[in-house]
Amino acid sequence: MKSEKKINYYNLLILLAVFLSCTEDRNEIIDDLRLVNANDTPQEWLSYGRNYAETRYSPLNQINKSNVDSLGLAWSLVLGTKRGLEATPIVADGIMYFTGTWSKVYAVDARKGEILWEYDPQVPKEYAEKVCCDVVNRGVAIYEGNVYVGTLDGRLIAIDAKTGQMIWEVVTVDQNKPYSITGAPRIVKGKVIIGNGGADLGVRGYVTAYDAITGKQEWRFYCVPGNPDDGFESEAMKAAAETWTGEWWKFGGGGTPWDAMAFDPELDLLYVGTGNGSPWNRDVRSPEGGDNLYLSSILALNPDNGKLIWHYQTTPGDSWDYTATQHIILADLTIDGKKRKVLMQAPKNGFFYVLDRTDGSLISAEPYVYTNWAKKIDSTTGRPIESEFARYPNMNSQ
Repeated sequence: MKSEKKINYYNLLILLAVFLSCTEDRNEIIDDLRLVNANDTPQEWLSYGRNYAETRYSPLNQINKSNVDSLGLAWSLVLGTKRGLEATPIVADGIMYFTGTWSKVYAVDARKGEILWEYDPQVPKEYAEKVCCDVVNRGVAIYEGNVYVGTLDGRLIAIDAKTGQMIWEVVTVDQNKPYSITGAPRIVKGKVIIGNGGADLGVRGYVTAYDAITGKQEWRFYCVPGNPDDGFESEAMKAAAETWTGEWWKFGGGGTPWDAMAFDPELDLLYVGTGNGSPWNRDVRSPEGGDNLYLSSILALNPDNGKLIWHYQTTPGDSWDYTATQHIILADLTIDGKKRKVLMQAPKNGFFYVLDRTDGSLISAEPYVYTNWAKKIDSTTGRPIESEFARYPNMNSQ
């Protein structure tokens, strides 16, 4: 009975594998062109959101409402974990790559259900004390014969896609601080892009790009400013510091970009969603108020150098853990008779945002759930009109 429950637990993953891998092995390298044209191979799932627009939509129609009731179990795998899986599998050339708990990576023949290799990065078990939200991992990226994974203890690792052997690894965080990585890397123009987590525990968030072949760091964009006495890493950080007060850097600041990313090859813009403040209560980290850029924001970055092109802050001066790290989706929509390149996100603050992704201007922001912290989003300024009781002043902790 116990083994049957385990098998049933993985049925959904198995059906996804069968659904996405009904194709002959093409044995091709995943390169930039193939990633840009991911929609041309609907039988595959080449990146975290399936394509650079992160639409997560498969046009495959072999399984439909007329035959779904006749599906049966083709194969199953028991991976020996009781915590379940959070990863979105990558499917390329009939091979499915995904992660499990403790940042373990698996390569499975999706037709036969055979594990081709497993890679265990040997994350120290005591590292679980440094994370807020379990030892999960959301997935991998694949590029030029390598599989990439970010580990719970803050490493980025390149693995040979055929053998499962490590090619290189870099430590992307200060492991003496409560940083973590649970998000999936993204590949953009030959670079591996990775963020981090830990804002709940007091760190300064940033996103980093590494050369996908060598592992060399290409650029890093900090999401919140550090100590002004140390100088600012960029003009963006200098501008952001004007929106903070007190000695925020002693608390870390937060803003960790732990999940949401998307890329527009035509506009050559990388979009990144950032997290909450550290600590949550703005009165503690920034006692005289301020928007606290770039917390809870959508950032548009130049993927070549990490320079900030534009930003939109969904929750200025966030005090409620209203992260903007939820999925970002790109689309071209006709609005008021005009074709618009838009970015869409439903972050934790309860409003569904549609932005012009060329410049970050607000198109619309309507509530998708009941909200009481803000009455609405002002269509002219793009800022929330907060309720009178939304803030909780004079509190000395989260």
